[in-house]
Amino acid sequence: MRLFDSHCHFETHDAVVIAGILRRAKTAGVVRIMAVGGSPALNEAAILCADVARQLGEEAPLCAMACGLDRDHADSVPQSIPDAPLAAWGEIGLDYHYSPETRASQCAHFASQLEEARRRDLPVIVHTREADDDTLALLREIPSHGVIHCFTGNTAFCRQLLDLGFFISISGIVTFRAADNVRESALAIPDDRLLIETDSPFLAPVPLRGKTNEPAFLEHTARFLAELRGTAPETLAEQTCRNAERLFRLS
Repeated sequence: MRLFDSHCHFETHDAVVIAGILRRAKTAGVVRIMAVGGSPALNEAAILCADVARQLGEEAPLCAMACGLDRDHADSVPQSIPDAPLAAWGEIGLDYHYSPETRASQCAHFASQLEEARRRDLPVIVHTREADDDTLALLREIPSHGVIHCFTGNTAFCRQLLDLGFFISISGIVTFRAADNVRESALAIPDDRLLIETDSPFLAPVPLRGKTNEPAFLEHTARFLAELRGTAPETLAEQTCRNAERLFRLS
C-alpha cells in the first residue's frame, strides 16, 4: 500500500525523534509526507523534517513542506517565513470554536495569507472550524486552490468547497464513533478530490485513539475509509496518493 500523509505536524526540533517517526512511517507504507507549519516553531520543524528525510534517504518517506501562519497569529507581530522550497502554504484559516470574538482579525489575517499564497503561486492548506460562511466568502473573494484539511463539516459545506475546486482531506476523526457528519461528507467526495491525513500528533484513529498520533498510523484511516466507500484499501491509498501528488505538484 502506497500512502501519502497529506498533513502532519512535528512539534519537536529533535532530529533523532523525527528520524524515528519517519522510519516508522516508511515501514508502515507511507511513501510521502507533507510536513505542515502554521507557526514559527512549526514552520522550522517542517523544514527540519525535510532535512532529516533527505539525510535518511530510502529509510524515510519523501517529505515536502508547507509553511504559513495560522489563525492564532492573527493579532501577532508579522512573522517572517523561512526561505525554503515550499510545496504549499499553510496551514491557514479560521477557527471560531474557542475565540469567536477574534472573528474580524482572523478574517483579515486569513485574507492576507491567501494573498501571499497567490503571490507565491502555491496551493493553500486550509483549516476551518465553525466558520463555514466566512471561509466560503473569503475563498470566493480571493480565488485560491488547495485542500481543506481535517474536514469536520457537514455534507452541504463539503459540496460547496468542492464546487470551488478544493480537495477535501479526511483524518482519523472519520473513525470516531460520534463522527457521522464526517462519514457522510467522506462519501460525497469524488475519488479524484479525496486526500487522507493524520494531522499528527493529534487525532489518532481508532483503534489507537488516545495515543500520540504519527504518520505510521495513517493505514488505519485508509482502511476504514476504504471500507466506508466500498473500495479496496490499496485502491484508496493509491488514488489519494496520486491526488496529493497532483495537488502539490510533486513528481
